[in-house]
Amino acid sequence: MQDASAPITHRRVLKIAVPIVLSNATVPILGAVDTGVVGQMGQAAPIGAVGMGAVILASIYWIFGFLRMGTTGLAAQARGAGDIAETRALLIRGLLLGAAAGVFFVLAQAAVFAGAFALSPASPEVEALTRAYLEIRIWGAPATIALYAVTGWLIAVERTRGVFILQIWMNGLNIILDLWFVLGLGWGVEGVAVATLIAEWTGLALGLWLCRDGFEGKIWRDRARIFDAARLRRMMQVNGDIMIRSVLLTGSFTTFLFVGADLGDVTLAANQVLLQFLEITAFALDGFAFSAEALVGGAVGARDRHQLRRASIMASQWGFGGAILLGAVFFLAGPALIDLMSTSPEVRLASRDYLFWAALAPIVGVASWMFDGIYIGATWTRAMRNAMIQSVAIYVVALFILVPSLGNHGMWAALMVLNIARGVTMGWRYPKLEAQVA
Repeated sequence: MQDASAPITHRRVLKIAVPIVLSNATVPILGAVDTGVVGQMGQAAPIGAVGMGAVILASIYWIFGFLRMGTTGLAAQARGAGDIAETRALLIRGLLLGAAAGVFFVLAQAAVFAGAFALSPASPEVEALTRAYLEIRIWGAPATIALYAVTGWLIAVERTRGVFILQIWMNGLNIILDLWFVLGLGWGVEGVAVATLIAEWTGLALGLWLCRDGFEGKIWRDRARIFDAARLRRMMQVNGDIMIRSVLLTGSFTTFLFVGADLGDVTLAANQVLLQFLEITAFALDGFAFSAEALVGGAVGARDRHQLRRASIMASQWGFGGAILLGAVFFLAGPALIDLMSTSPEVRLASRDYLFWAALAPIVGVASWMFDGIYIGATWTRAMRNAMIQSVAIYVVALFILVPSLGNHGMWAALMVLNIARGVTMGWRYPKLEAQVA
């Protein structure tokens, strides 16, 4: 386990960030291959079934994204404090929580699937294929959710190269098995599901091996520590705050799409194209936010205010640099990227009309992304949650004021207001965070 007291340098920030950026870059490739292999079947229904099934499971698993963030913040602090026993215990708690949640979804799959199909009805053929896909994939739920804890712990101990290896293994194996099962053996939609299921469970096995020093000694069998009531309450409080914040953030983007749907099909499609630029931004800037989580968490655990400030500034410098670079790339290469994502002349033209908002978004939003990382590392999750509540309230007011007069430009302006509000509300609280670390 790397020494948490080592000096915070730009090299250390990049050592954490770069593997995350590279691993994130592999995520869209898997989705494209899944779609591509079933597309070779020459029918529309299998493509729709795989897409629908993947969205249903992603929505379920997304709920547990807090487990990744909460584990990172708490484990980084324990490591910074030199409490190796608690650092290891947090890994065990996260794995147990993830496994329990996964088993629950396996047992409740009938109700879960019924609810999903009630919310997202499809043709009988697509629904039948989607159900076949889900009935296989759901058995990977314990592994997938437990992997959130594995990933969070690896980030906390600054082993993001392990996260990269894990992502490459899972996505690479999934792609190879996709091609074999679907194109070679003709298993169709079920082949895609089996490929992902195998990748998930072998990914968990590899993840546990990468975290093997977390199981050294007798800590992992110390039930009194692992199930300590005070520590469990703290873990649940942190995770609960993060979940509320994430629900509000996702709800804001969903509102953006729903309100945009009233502006016409072309505008809706243009917004969907440009939102991919924001997804690219999130993938790219995640690495620097994760650096902040690990380094700030270590500084808070060590009660070192100087290191806290240094970690916050250094990670943010790289984040701001990356945001400016992304903004420039989107502005200059945006038209070409739009043409790759859509062949519709109307959608291309509309996307170009609003492109400057997508180019502006990384620069406007980088402060909120970096403060998220800082607050998660410091486990200042209640303040982050409250800042999000305030920001969403401001966003709603902005929607009511700007959309009627400016249309879709007002929609994008309101989204910028949301990100500015998030940065300002968390920035305003930051001095209090530093003051509490001494």
